[in-house]
Parts: sequence; C-alpha cells; structure tokens
Amino acid sequence: MPHSFRVAAIPTKVADLVRATMRSPGYGHPAHAEVATGYGPCRHCLRDFKVGKDPRILFTYDPFHGIEPLPLPGPIFIHEEACERFRDDAGFPDDLRSHRLTLAAFGDGRRVISEEHVENGEVEPLIARLLEQDEVKYLHVRDTEAGCYDFRIERRDG
Repeated sequence: MPHSFRVAAIPTKVADLVRATMRSPGYGHPAHAEVATGYGPCRHCLRDFKVGKDPRILFTYDPFHGIEPLPLPGPIFIHEEACERFRDDAGFPDDLRSHRLTLAAFGDGRRVISEEHVENGEVEPLIARLLEQDEVKYLHVRDTEAGCYDFRIERRDG
C-alpha cells in the first residue's frame, strides 16, 4: 500500500564518503569508529544497531544541508560496513517504532511549527496530521532521549 509520505535517510554518497575518508562531509571533522554502545539507528539503513556487536561510525552531519541556508549540524551514526539505504517508499521504519520519538514539523526558514512526541509506535496518524498543515514543509524524526536526528519525512509527490 502506498504511503502519503516518503522517508529520507541520509544519501548513500554521504555514507560512502564518510566510510572512505573517516571525515564529516562539509566539515572535515574526524569521524570516530566504535562498537555500538547504543541502539541507534543507522541513519542510512534506519535499522537499530546491535549493542556490543555492530561496528558504527560517529560523525557530524547537517540534516538541513540543501534544504535551508543556515546549517545546524549534530552527531549521527552509520554502520561501519556498507548497508542498503532505507527505501523512501517503504513507510515508517519498523525498528524505530519501539523508540521514544519526537517529530518536529518545520516550515519555511527552518521555523518549528510543532513538536510532537510518540512512545507507542503509532506514528502514521501523527505524520498525516502534521503534513496536512500547509505551512509544514517537512518533518524531522529525532530520538526523544538523546535529541539526535534520525531522518526526514516529506510529502509524497503526486
């Protein structure tokens, strides 16, 4: 069943560049590799890390790059080994349903329209309600506890 929204994980070219250079794109900060001490998710495949098992890379990333003129970088993780990017038409990532999440709805100029919290995995009704608002341009999904950026949600064209 088609979804009314698309999920935008970080681009594969960004993940590949970080893995190849061990540097943050756009900033040049050193990236850091370690075995997962937290569940994640990987911002490329949007699957949870296996704590104590999965090697991952921590780096600085600006989730507003190419969307808004002013940067707002922060830390994110990806798998150290190549993984398949989460398909934008796959709906909400199953692994994240068990996470405490914050959905931040943004308008023009990175203006926050609304912030909503989800703890029960029932995200689709909230996504639909937020995207029904004309002034909302996109949503950021963030981990409520850590505040980290997970991925962006946009309206599906057509």
